[in-house]
Amino acid sequence: MPKQIPISEVARGFQFLLVETFENVQGAYLDKGTSLFETLADINAANASQPMGDCATIAAHVAHVTYYLRVLEDRMFGRDLSYVDWDEIWETVSAVTEAEWEAMIADLRSTYERIKGHLDDAESWGGITELSSMLGIIAHSAYHLGEIRQMTCHLEA
Repeated sequence: MPKQIPISEVARGFQFLLVETFENVQGAYLDKGTSLFETLADINAANASQPMGDCATIAAHVAHVTYYLRVLEDRMFGRDLSYVDWDEIWETVSAVTEAEWEAMIADLRSTYERIKGHLDDAESWGGITELSSMLGIIAHSAYHLGEIRQMTCHLEA
């Protein structure tokens, strides 16, 4: 009989990687001080609004990550996804005020905390949809963290 890993252990692994990606490097794959919230703490609204050639702003990346978290959360629980428009943020979010930037980060943090809380209920997950959604959240968020960190190299002081 193949060895099976309890879902609670899978959830602990996902939580470890979520925390690494979003709030506190624990040695899985990031350098100390480079998690998403640590990175964003050093970026103000003016920097978040700086266009990078034909690329999106940091503000757009943050808005996209928040949106992505919500979409995958809805996917996890079998909710309607007919509202999904992946292009809207890239087409509409660019410059932000300091108040908008602070609200954007607060929204990202509260959405992240809610997603992280779903790991406490992993015992009730039905299977592959929840697992693949959570894995997608980790991988996709780490990708955007990398994009944002690369963009910080080009910010004007």
